[in-house]
Amino acid sequence: ELAAGAPDLIVTQALCAVCAVSYDDVKAVAGRLPSNPDVISLDPKTLGEVLDDLVRLAEATGVPERGETLRAELQRRLDRVQNAVSDAPCPRVVTLEWLAPPYAGGHWVPEMVELAGGRSVAGEPGRDSRVVGWDELAGRQPDVAVVMPCGLYAEEAAEQALTYRDDLEALGARAIFAVDAASSFSRPGPRLVEGVELLGHLLHPGQVEAPEALRFRDLTPAISTKGRFSTA
Repeated sequence: ELAAGAPDLIVTQALCAVCAVSYDDVKAVAGRLPSNPDVISLDPKTLGEVLDDLVRLAEATGVPERGETLRAELQRRLDRVQNAVSDAPCPRVVTLEWLAPPYAGGHWVPEMVELAGGRSVAGEPGRDSRVVGWDELAGRQPDVAVVMPCGLYAEEAAEQALTYRDDLEALGARAIFAVDAASSFSRPGPRLVEGVELLGHLLHPGQVEAPEALRFRDLTPAISTKGRFSTA
C-alpha cells in the first residue's frame, strides 16, 4: 500500500518507541520504495522545538512561508497566555502522564505549565517523563494535579483517575483535573498551544478563557477533600 501511494516524503518520529516504528525501520522501508522518498524524523523535547519542527515540515513540503506564519501565530497565542498570568499567584502543579505506575510529565509538559502560570514540581522540562512514587508526589505538596494519561481523551482520563481516587486524594491537591491528552498534551504538534491555553484557564480562570472544543473534567468534587486553591 505504501508503494502504491508513491510518497515523496515520509514523516516519522523516534521520540517514543511505543507510539511508532523505529526510525531505522522507516528508513529501510523507504529505501525499498520506487519513489525513493525523503524521510524526516520529528523528535522535539521542548515546546520551542515543536514550533521549530513546524517550519522544518513546511520547508520539506515546499511551503516554508506557511510554517513561519503558523509558528508566529502560535507564539503570539503563547505570549498572550503568559502575559495574562504574569502577575497571578503561581500554584504548584503535578502532571501525570500515566497512573499505573504514575509518570510525571516531562518533555514539553513542564514548560506548558510554566507558561500557563504554574510551577511544575515533578517532571523536568526537556527530559523524558519518569516514574515517580505516590509518596514522592505528595511530598512535592501540589496545589493542582492534572491527569493526562498519554493518548487518552478527557473522559477516558477521568475514568482512569477515579480508579486511583485514594492515591490522588492523598496528594493533598486542592484541585484535580482530567484533560484531553490525546489532542493537546501527548502529541508534539500545534495543538499543544491549546493545551497551554487550557492550563492557563484551569490555573487562572479569571485571566484566561478556556479554548473552545477542548474537553476537560473537573474531578475536584469527586476526589479532593482540601477545597479550592486560591487564584486571587
